[in-house]
Amino acid sequence: MTGQLAKIKNAEIVARRAEALDALDSVLPFDRRDFLAGVLTDDDVATLRHLAKEGIGANSLRALASDLGYLEARSLAATGFSLPWPAPQALLIKFVAHHLWDFAKRETDPAHGMPADVAATLKSQGLLRSDGPHAPATVRRRLSSWSTLTKWRGLIGKFNAPGLQSAMKLAVRASARPRGRKSKRAVTADVLTALLKACAGDRLVDVRDRALLITAFASGGRRRSEIASLRIEQIIEEDPVPADPKAPDGDKLPCRSIRLGRTKTTQADSDAFVLLVGQPVLALKDWLERAAITEGAVFRGIERWGNLEKRALTPQAVNLILKRRVAEAGLDPAAFSAHGLRSGYLTETARRGIPLPEAMQQSQHRSVQQASNYYNDAERTLGRAARVII
Repeated sequence: MTGQLAKIKNAEIVARRAEALDALDSVLPFDRRDFLAGVLTDDDVATLRHLAKEGIGANSLRALASDLGYLEARSLAATGFSLPWPAPQALLIKFVAHHLWDFAKRETDPAHGMPADVAATLKSQGLLRSDGPHAPATVRRRLSSWSTLTKWRGLIGKFNAPGLQSAMKLAVRASARPRGRKSKRAVTADVLTALLKACAGDRLVDVRDRALLITAFASGGRRRSEIASLRIEQIIEEDPVPADPKAPDGDKLPCRSIRLGRTKTTQADSDAFVLLVGQPVLALKDWLERAAITEGAVFRGIERWGNLEKRALTPQAVNLILKRRVAEAGLDPAAFSAHGLRSGYLTETARRGIPLPEAMQQSQHRSVQQASNYYNDAERTLGRAARVII
């Protein structure tokens, strides 16, 4: 009877946490709410709600909640207890050891890396997909989220301890996992043309997808989260601009500016903006008129009968739209993701000889090194260095 009462008590606690998480329904995926309610503590839920009230960006809060759910689930699977706050350095080092390990070492030492029972539990919860070590960037991000959540609790963690830093460097070297691109192939102008042909119909969904793809590309390769959250209020009509900058008195093209607000590299009060000129403006205008959208979200779902929904697309939906159009264009969906629009924009500007600073002004890349990688790749494929013997 005592065990039954404990189960009832636990169910009541989980239900209460789920209700508290309802306040974050615009940020947290509904299908993960019950899972998070089961693994997070009351203090965890209170921390997330506090962060939301403090005005932290929706994408940042979503990432923190996801990482916190993973950290708590892994702690329960590995120790049977929720995370201690602040986490001791030994626990942080063990986290690194469980996620970054050496394949060769594992062959001779089955205990090396994440324990099999812990991995099985996380897989059953949909939190672990690969049998191999994690990407170093994923481990660093989760440690960063762990550190941020520790600070927001008013505590001091050991995340800068020399022992942890040393363990991280050694583990990254041992895992020897090469860094992969978010999209194997870039959506350059020729690929974009094929995608636009794939949605050249007159259905509402075709009009939306054309506007979405060309807007995302032409505005500097906007991230899928930025396209999903784009609102009418961010789009400002500008004076027409010359079709040929060298002939200011010649033909004019329609122009719109998009005020970015808070993004991965800009703050909410930032006045950063990008421009749309010519064909993208017409495609976006056509979509807004056909869908009769005058306020709120720009890109919205369309249900199976062709009716427009009120809610904005999710970032995941943007990715799925691109992959569907890739397949319809006769290309491999596995080779492309929404990030290919971003990398494709910079690759295309490099091919056309557009100066990097000018391209970065439109893409809003903060890191010259990161943006220049796309330029370097384009120059290498077109250059002579790889053609010494052909």
